[in-house]
Amino acid sequence: MEKIKGFIEHIIFRNAGNGYTVLNLISGEEEITCVGFFKTMDQGETIEAEGDYTTHPVYGEQFKIENYRIVPPEDELSIERYLGSGAVKGVGAALAARIVKRFGADTYRIIEEEPERLAEIKGISERKAREIAAAVYEKRDAREAMTFLQQYGVSNTLAIRIYEHYGPRLYGVLKENPYQMAEDIQGIGFRIADEIAARAGVHTDSDYRIRSGVLYALMLAGAEGHCYLPQNILLRKAGELLQLEPAVIEPQLANLAMDKKLVIKRSPDPEEVCRVYASAYYYAELNCAKMLHDLNVSVEKELLPAEEAGIDAKIGVLQKELDIELDDLQRRSVAESVKNGIFILSGGPGTGKTTTINSIIRYFLSEGMDICLAAPTGRAAKRMTEATGYEAKTIHRLLELNGALSGETGSARFERNEENPLEADVIIVDEMSMVDIFLFQALLKAITVGTRLIMVGDVNQLPSVGAGQVLHDIMESERFPMVVLERIFRQAGESDIVRNAHRIHAGEPLSLDNKSRDFFFLERSDVNVIYKHMIQLITEKLPAYVGAQPYDIQVLTPMRKGSLGVETLNGILQRYLNPPSETKREYTTGSVLLREQDKVMQIRNNYQLEWEIVSKYGIPIDKGVGIFNGDIGTILQINEHAGEVVVEYDEHRRVTYPFAQLDEIELAYAVTIHKSQGSEYPAVVMPLLSGPRMLFNRNLLYTGVTRAKNCVTILGSRDTLQEMIDNNFQNRRYTGLADRIRELIP
Repeated sequence: MEKIKGFIEHIIFRNAGNGYTVLNLISGEEEITCVGFFKTMDQGETIEAEGDYTTHPVYGEQFKIENYRIVPPEDELSIERYLGSGAVKGVGAALAARIVKRFGADTYRIIEEEPERLAEIKGISERKAREIAAAVYEKRDAREAMTFLQQYGVSNTLAIRIYEHYGPRLYGVLKENPYQMAEDIQGIGFRIADEIAARAGVHTDSDYRIRSGVLYALMLAGAEGHCYLPQNILLRKAGELLQLEPAVIEPQLANLAMDKKLVIKRSPDPEEVCRVYASAYYYAELNCAKMLHDLNVSVEKELLPAEEAGIDAKIGVLQKELDIELDDLQRRSVAESVKNGIFILSGGPGTGKTTTINSIIRYFLSEGMDICLAAPTGRAAKRMTEATGYEAKTIHRLLELNGALSGETGSARFERNEENPLEADVIIVDEMSMVDIFLFQALLKAITVGTRLIMVGDVNQLPSVGAGQVLHDIMESERFPMVVLERIFRQAGESDIVRNAHRIHAGEPLSLDNKSRDFFFLERSDVNVIYKHMIQLITEKLPAYVGAQPYDIQVLTPMRKGSLGVETLNGILQRYLNPPSETKREYTTGSVLLREQDKVMQIRNNYQLEWEIVSKYGIPIDKGVGIFNGDIGTILQINEHAGEVVVEYDEHRRVTYPFAQLDEIELAYAVTIHKSQGSEYPAVVMPLLSGPRMLFNRNLLYTGVTRAKNCVTILGSRDTLQEMIDNNFQNRRYTGLADRIRELIP
């Protein structure tokens, strides 16, 4: 990296949201255009900066600043430039010249130590002298804080966040407990806090460090889907993280429990002994169990034979009106949904879930009831709308997400809750296997006793990306009415996608003779040949075959890393599906090149990202907040001058990402099978050559195959495919919702 020094003559552009700035720097006789992220830098200030020269296709040569420090003005000219730049409120160029003429190189000392002497200058009252001094103090405090934090290896972006949160208190926080930052400031996790603490001289066996490390280990477990960890596993993971013996860590569990940061629960499983929860996860499970119990009160009332007969008769009338024939399990599903406050409907592809849901909807509508339909993702809600003919919303939209964060987990706040519940008699939620424990808790809070909750999903699919396995645990508890549909209906049975999905689930071998109309297997052993045929399928063969655009055909893979992982495949697919063009602007973030018209995915829930829908004339016609893990969109615009990228998601929702936030999106020509949950694509291409046994399993293959609507094409090894079918291993998720339900409902 190169180093430059100079004073800021002019700030050309600054994004107030993320601090992305374009400025002119005067360094000796040279004028340099600089770009970077900084909120505290002002015109007239002198800086020392490190970075590299880059050439922008439109704006020419620029110096991209990576690190910088503001240095105090060293001579009379620098002091005058700074004071007259507008950085100090109430001081213009003329007044700055008079101040420096009067006090010379001693100006800064006068302002800081004898500010009343400024009143010696014509035009400055004692009050104005105090205001000038206060403004300089404020700038000095921020500058000193930035310099102080840089000593601890803190980047400018994080330093701004820390100073904005703590102000002058940051010195005490760094001295006493740097790990507090991991709890208080979003974007500062344990690892960053640990680096800062090490530079600050905090001992590796500090109580603060151990407690923060334990909480971080539980947070990582939550990101893997667990709601708790057995105590022995937690101590081992925390020990690996902290490089300490478990015996040193164990006493801090009790201290964290006393501080209500942890809940330690004796386990019904003798192999676990104790379960250790981060408090938010334990109470989420407990609250869900309690609310499910309350919503199911109607199950306690037994229907009279005449009432049972009345329900059966209405179902018979319904079949005639819809011109359908429900089988016994479907009829039972409709009846159970009518008779109970809680009902679960499960089943694999082609087993008639959609027909059953439609029958349930028509039954309740005939009774004059208000119904809400919901699903976890925009794509799943769209599919539900198309299948039923009635509007389905995402759960977040149904609950009226407001963008604010609450609780220890930074989860969303919703306008619909226990104080402002949903106004509905029946709520039907599809794709329940995707719903995590915190979203489920939010949903239950918004449902009043007396409202029926019907949960629909395929329990054999992969569990939610977020913590928990809600559908699995509710069904495992065996405390609520449920029906699992099993019969494959004739029309669905004509699809080899459906037939093969059920064979995979049953562990049976597949017929791979390619005589199918919608399920193909191309045996290939060379990675480069797989690349070649994948491109041909997406660009030439499949679009016409399934009546879709190449953009809509999805590559699904089990892995992120490796030659057939998401990261490698996206680079290759981008080259062919969205090649470079003079008309498409580009921006590189980390190791990823983003280009206008790229297909991208949001990779974490962001409840505060604002979106808007605009008319063809560019006028906003709707707006809201929240973009979620797995949402797929297209890059419409890259604006390097403003430091922003505009992405359009489903339903024409446009989101503007500051460059500093681009770590929230990634290319999505290929996505992991896990990330594809709840989505349906016209055609799916799956490269399967080799990979870790714990990942290449039956559950993953089943989920990938069932994402395709019209066509599945698998490229790779016949042996690998059979090994996946034979491998029924599933990573265990440590969740306790089933136990909480059993405790409340004997």
